[in-house]
Amino acid sequence: MNIDLQAREIQPLRNTYAHVAQYIGGDKVASRYQEATFGAQPMVNFHYRPTWDPTHELFDASRSAIVLADWYVLKDPRQFYYANWTMTRARQQDAMESNFQFVDSRGMVDKIPDAVRHQALAVLMPLRHAAWGANMNNASVCAYGWGTAFTAPAMFHAMDNLAVAQYLTRLGLALDDPSVLDEGKQAWLDDPRWQGLRRYVEDTLVVKDPFELFVAQNLALDGLLYPLIYGSFVDEHIALQGGTAVAMLTAFMPEWHDESARWVDAVIKTAAAASETNRGLLQQWVAQWSERAEAALAPVAQLALGEAGNEALGEARARVTERCRKAGVGA
Repeated sequence: MNIDLQAREIQPLRNTYAHVAQYIGGDKVASRYQEATFGAQPMVNFHYRPTWDPTHELFDASRSAIVLADWYVLKDPRQFYYANWTMTRARQQDAMESNFQFVDSRGMVDKIPDAVRHQALAVLMPLRHAAWGANMNNASVCAYGWGTAFTAPAMFHAMDNLAVAQYLTRLGLALDDPSVLDEGKQAWLDDPRWQGLRRYVEDTLVVKDPFELFVAQNLALDGLLYPLIYGSFVDEHIALQGGTAVAMLTAFMPEWHDESARWVDAVIKTAAAASETNRGLLQQWVAQWSERAEAALAPVAQLALGEAGNEALGEARARVTERCRKAGVGA
């Protein structure tokens, strides 16, 4: 018996889903990011309005003063959807685990001068609570925002901030005993130097407009906090005084901030370009929240860097100002 094996090319009846095709200009081959993002926002069949907010639908674009004809224009330049986001973070987690193992195996914590170790803990432990606030704020952006291109990366961002809080917790336990976590909490609650930042975080928790909250948390506050703390303080101050281990155990934070800033800037730039009304509103929010964030971080900068704190905070503000200029919302 002869068996004749032949290769046959099977042509697909369609290249992507119909609800994706309308966003990419026809029946074209779509990327995984496009298929996981476009057209996924629930828009119909809500049945009833929420009893806790009867003026809006369950999902309602009018919750924000920002108006866009198509919210899917807020594309993530990283092209993150759940699968490749988790794979990216898994690789970074492996790198961080290697850092923790390296620091532990070489006894690097014991080589940190006590004064440097205490200073690092005094500045970094209260920031666990700021990261937790950022987690809740981005979860709120996801819950009340509109359009999967905007809300899905906000949820990823929320979980990334949870990771930041957890890495800070592990850092505290690596450098000292568990009591440092309680001391950080008490500083967050009682130390006058932290009350400006604490008030900022707590005030943002009740911001109703998801886009304003996005600006207040991800651009204004994080845009100042990460360069100040993980750049000027950890990398340029603590590491140079024998605290290399601290820089290694917080390596995820500046890397993550630089990466996520691309998404934040792209969202701001696209929304501002959509209309002059959007641009004016974003400029107002950026000015208002950046000024508040700078004032809230001034005592923290003083705590971290002494007299050099004001200069470092000024440099961080200059970076945010330049990011805003490129995004089209500068002064």
